[in-house]
Amino acid sequence: MDSDLAESLKALKEVFTHRHLRAEFGRADPARVETLRTTLKIPRRFREFLLEADPLRVETRTPVERVELIPSERLLDEQKPSGPGSGGWRPSWVVIAHSTLLGDPYFLDVSTLDAEGDCAVLTAMSGTETWKPRLCASSFAMFLRILAVTMEAAKDFPESSVDMDDEQVFREALAPRIREYDPAAAKAGHWT
Repeated sequence: MDSDLAESLKALKEVFTHRHLRAEFGRADPARVETLRTTLKIPRRFREFLLEADPLRVETRTPVERVELIPSERLLDEQKPSGPGSGGWRPSWVVIAHSTLLGDPYFLDVSTLDAEGDCAVLTAMSGTETWKPRLCASSFAMFLRILAVTMEAAKDFPESSVDMDDEQVFREALAPRIREYDPAAAKAGHWT
């Protein structure tokens, strides 16, 4: 596992510990990861993540979003996102997480691999006629970092009964933190 991915994973695990929230990581079966590589074309960094820290039970919590990472054993079954029909869904999109508040998928775009063996993470609103992807993170490693940053920013906010003012204050506090790590994701505005 390269240093960028290792640092992002460490930050995510630490924020779960600091917030006293349960997160269970394991190690994916190498044969399963190989099947995922050939079937879904998952990139090197995501494969390394699964081998080192398969998200068995991992759900982030903030006042505005909850993201559940999908464990390796469910990845193949999760590739049929609910929502709009096939309208615009691409075979190169690999669902890796879901919003447990809204049901929207978070997915890798494996058609845009970078030199580090990583790719952008996108989301799209379910319940619409066509899938309109929106950038969440420039890479999977940055996605993990952004999840950690959002969880850290959420520590001083209530987990339930968030009013619109609290939500706006949270998003405003979050924007510069995301911009520090991933300016393109901050500009895309999904988190803020």
